[in-house]
Parts: sequence; C-alpha cells; structure tokens
Amino acid sequence: MRANYKMQRLFVEGGLSENGTVALSAQQSHYLTHVMRMRERGDVLVFNGRDGEWRAVIATVSKKSVTLALAEQTLPQPATPDLVYCFAPIKAGRLDYMIQKAVEMGAGVLQPVITQHTQMAKIGTERLQANAIEAAEQCGVLAVPQVRAPVKLDRLLAEWDGSRALIFCDESAAGDNPVDALIGLKGRRLALIVGPEGGFSEDERRQLRALDFVTAIPLGPRILRADTAAVAALAVIQATIGDW
Repeated sequence: MRANYKMQRLFVEGGLSENGTVALSAQQSHYLTHVMRMRERGDVLVFNGRDGEWRAVIATVSKKSVTLALAEQTLPQPATPDLVYCFAPIKAGRLDYMIQKAVEMGAGVLQPVITQHTQMAKIGTERLQANAIEAAEQCGVLAVPQVRAPVKLDRLLAEWDGSRALIFCDESAAGDNPVDALIGLKGRRLALIVGPEGGFSEDERRQLRALDFVTAIPLGPRILRADTAAVAALAVIQATIGDW
C-alpha cells in the first residue's frame, strides 16, 4: 500500500532493496534539513526509476550529508512507458513547462529535434534530465524518461523504426477533430512530434506527410503555442487510444 502522498519524494541514483541504506547528495541533504526542516526519524519516499518506490527513514544527519534507511517498498516498479515524445526545443521557461507535462502524461523517451525554425542554438540535455526528474518527484512518476541527444529532423526520419507510428501535430491537417485519425493507431507503438514556435516549414510538412509511418492530426481551429499544443496532443492521444 502506498505511503502518504504528501510525503517528500526524492529521486536517488543508487539501488533500493530491503534493509538497504541510501546516502543523499549534498544538495538533497541540504534541501531536507535546511529547506524542509526534517530531522532524524522523519519519513520520505525515494525512487530510482528501477526498483520501485520505497518509504525511507532519516537515519543519520551530519553537517553536509543525510543517510536514509529503507523501511518498505510502497510501490513496485512499473514498465517504462513506450511513448517517444519528439519536440523542437523552445524558450527555456516554456520548455521546462513542456517537459514537466510530458513526464506527467507518461512519455518514456524525450527526443529533442532540430527543425528549420528551431530558435534554440544549444540544448542542455542535463537540464532537460534534471527537469524530468523534478517533475517525476512532484507528480508520483516512477519511470523517469530517458533524454536523448538532439538530432536533426532529416536524420530522425531517416533512421526511424517504421513499426512505430509517428503522430504529427499539423495545423494544416484537414478537419478540427483528431479522433478519426488517431483511432486507427490503437494497438500500435507510438511517438509524437511537435514543432517549434514558428511551426514546421512547408518542406518539413511535405517530408513528414510523404512517410507511411506518419499520421497527421489537427488540434482544432485555434493556433496553439508549441507548449500548449504538446499538452493538448498528449491528452487527446491518451483519451482516444489509451495509455501506452
């Protein structure tokens, strides 16, 4: 049975097992003792993306470190979601939001894609991974998504596994309802691609539409920002096809 959902959750790197201990990083130790004001015998939840979620007790507190003693597993490790989320990086604050929502919605892989209108010259994958971990800590996710290195759109499509359907958010797609296009993908392995602030170029749209593993969907009559489109697309895919 799961522990109190209001308990502090922390992602840790080490293995988790019965009667084990976990040494927190200096940053995590500072957060627990100085920000959260927690002391010895306090309870926290820990997970590492491999061994499920565990209730742990603060065993020792020193000036710069905290050690946790694992008490019991509260949740088993679920399978990693099989959704690949491909996105053109956008401005930092909105990108953080987009990553957080993708994690909450169950993305298993986060794949930055460089398109013709991508405005971000450099993409810090370490920041993306840290953002994904923070979102997982806050929303109860146990399977932390993998963040892949950025890749150009041409290469992404050339190396694509055709057995995985790629859903393409295209404002020029016919109609306002994406359900008709999505319903035929039920049971398929899925990926989603969302463009940058300026959208995909006409050449990129033609390139995507020419591929038999690509399904273009509309997201209604309104023009949406990239981060809004990402949330809308993930929600409608999950509602239409189910979890992945």
